[in-house]
Amino acid sequence: MKTVLITGCSSGYGLETARYFHAQGWNVVATMRTPDASVLPRSERLRVLPLDVTDSESIAAAVGAVGPIDVLVNNAGIGLFGAFEATPMATVRELFETNTLGIMAMTQALLPQFRQRRSGVVVNVTSTVVLAPLPLVAVYTASKTAIEGFSAALAHELAAFGVAVKLVQPGYGPTTRFASNGQQRMQGLIPEAYKPFADEVFAQLTRPGPTTTEADVAEAVWRAANDTSGRLRFPAGADAVALSQGK
Repeated sequence: MKTVLITGCSSGYGLETARYFHAQGWNVVATMRTPDASVLPRSERLRVLPLDVTDSESIAAAVGAVGPIDVLVNNAGIGLFGAFEATPMATVRELFETNTLGIMAMTQALLPQFRQRRSGVVVNVTSTVVLAPLPLVAVYTASKTAIEGFSAALAHELAAFGVAVKLVQPGYGPTTRFASNGQQRMQGLIPEAYKPFADEVFAQLTRPGPTTTEADVAEAVWRAANDTSGRLRFPAGADAVALSQGK
């Protein structure tokens, strides 16, 4: 029976992905900064562990508390809407610490066992902002684009050891907690001069059309984790698929 470790499982994509893998019969290690086992089913095949991907000691403790892992899903991330001009560099660094360096740190922590066993899969969750950049998410886009390049290069680096690297690219998910989770750090990031433009952007985002659900992402992560074709990128959601096809 295979085991998956998923970061950022308190809500949204991570929570749904943990539920999905568990339903498929896998052992699941669901991690989150503040553990809440009540959001997941009680099961001998499911463990909930504390993990802060920006803290090296937290990473070491989590990895040391589990046995062999077959698949690592780097899902933990934070969102940000705002004008770059008004975004403090401390906030920029905060975003990169989680969205970029956190993924790198988690991957590095598990690579020794993957390499030694000559098997394993790293699935990194990014976003379709890497396919169609949007205004007011410049910092978020940069943090995710860095992981796209990192993953593409790392896939070549690890192929010789039988370790696969995959990318899952969710589209726009209005039902996720992307915005609500970042409300505090987004305060004041839309200056008065930007408000008319920001209103137009938000209006476009709320127009009816195809979007991405948590289930779309969970299914895409599952496909990526079990793929043997050598494919790197897996768009998640109808809008993501359309963007990946240039539509």
